[in-house]
Amino acid sequence: MDCNDIRCPIHGSLKTRGNSFEGTVVSDRNQRTVIVIRDYIAPLRKYERQLRKRSSIPAHNPPCISAKRGDTVTVEECRRISKTKAFVVTSIIKKGVEQ
Repeated sequence: MDCNDIRCPIHGSLKTRGNSFEGTVVSDRNQRTVIVIRDYIAPLRKYERQLRKRSSIPAHNPPCISAKRGDTVTVEECRRISKTKAFVVTSIIKKGVEQ
């Protein structure tokens, strides 16, 4: 498959840097954009406990990767692509069941 996307980290000229993490795709309705949910634990110092938190990150979804809803993906930081997107999907770890 030919990938003509210049914002593809594999076939294009987009360089990644900084943070990389795993998350689950919860929305793939926008063109070439997915919303990835990342669960993490944050310390709560006052009570010496931990909080479970969740953040949703819009990420660029190149056509050669084409992540769908329910997939577990690796997301890496890159330069700002648009007003909200500063991450790009680099690989699919596990295919999910589409709901």
